[in-house]
Amino acid sequence: MSITLGRRDLMRLGTGAALAAAAPAAAWAAVTPLHGAQVRRAVLHNLHTGDTFNEVYFEGGRYVPQALAQAMRVLRDWRNGEEHVMDPRLFDTLHAISAKLGTNRPFQIISGYRSPKTNAMLHARSSGVASKSQHMLGKAADVRIQGVDLRNLQKAALSVSAGGVGFYPSSNFVHVDVARVRSWTGA
Repeated sequence: MSITLGRRDLMRLGTGAALAAAAPAAAWAAVTPLHGAQVRRAVLHNLHTGDTFNEVYFEGGRYVPQALAQAMRVLRDWRNGEEHVMDPRLFDTLHAISAKLGTNRPFQIISGYRSPKTNAMLHARSSGVASKSQHMLGKAADVRIQGVDLRNLQKAALSVSAGGVGFYPSSNFVHVDVARVRSWTGA
């Protein structure tokens, strides 16, 4: 498994997600959780790779490194297989959105991490793709939930006030990120 780690990632995450299975849980403790639930589960299904994740990634006041590493793998760049450290607050945000919606259905992942090469290709094709996308920083995912109206998903995402929320009704997804709080509507 290859995960791109920068110096700041290594400092923030200790040994990093690439070594999460061997890393002590304390390596993830430096990341401040976004929401207060003592047990948090993420339920993900990557529509492009078929990969799924349905596990507790946070319990007892700590992130579970092995679970986070598996969840990050599900969010890899499906076009080239590159993995990147994902901000654990993104999983906290998805957990909070699920709780608001009262569902345990998986988030269908349209896009998680995007490598710089993938993002540049998508940006060249569409003005709706930011050249410095939060996807490249491991802070964003484009999602939908089967059986949940897209407008309700957007409202739930806005209500947790965790970062950016983009509503893309024509493309049938909601963008969620953990950067500054903002919202927009795209195609």
